Amino acid sequence: MYSPKLNRSWLWACVLPLALSACGSKSGGGDVTRGGELYAKECAACHSLSASTADAPLHCGLIGRKAGTVPGFPYSEAMRSSGLVWDEQTIDEFITAPYIFLPGTIMGFPGFSQAADRADVIAYLKEVSSDPSQCQK
Repeated sequence: MYSPKLNRSWLWACVLPLALSACGSKSGGGDVTRGGELYAKECAACHSLSASTADAPLHCGLIGRKAGTVPGFPYSEAMRSSGLVWDEQTIDEFITAPYIFLPGTIMGFPGFSQAADRADVIAYLKEVSSDPSQCQK
């Protein structure tokens, strides 16, 4: 006995999860794979996961770290005295428009205007921060 409603329900229950899983690795609402690509394109010119550079502090271990505390990096006074602790919300707010969120920052990046881009980069940073082996490159 054919039932169009039953067949469509089965289709959505079986096919939709497979289609969504093909869209990329997800973590906390962001696409980790795409976040890694955005990080390489937009962040890695200055930042590194494994070491601070002359231009920017390292990003490994960023989640949960107090802003302005990587030893040896010459942070702006604004960053050192901000009192920020990096979590998903503070990173999202900061990378939306760094100069507006934290006047006086020396970060030379205008920001990610798209919420999806921010979510993807944050998902990537969360993943690498939770796996120290990714930080030893």
